[in-house]
Amino acid sequence: MIEWELCFGPAERVDPDHLRRARGEFLEMPGLRLTSAQAQRLWALEPTTCETLLAALVAEKFLRRTPDGAFTRADSGTPGR
Repeated sequence: MIEWELCFGPAERVDPDHLRRARGEFLEMPGLRLTSAQAQRLWALEPTTCETLLAALVAEKFLRRTPDGAFTRADSGTPGR
């Protein structure tokens, strides 16, 4: 882990435009459910960048990770689905 990463949370390591776009997609389509690979393709991101983006959105409780590894809005649906 890079030393500066210890000082900042996940959102500070993500491009603000990527965060805005991802939030926008999930807000526009409340039932949206994406795997990491699908998110990478949708947003044309490198795997590491996408994982960091998704982790930041989970850390801020905007998204949650389902038991099968998909990502969905934290305030949508039944937990565990």
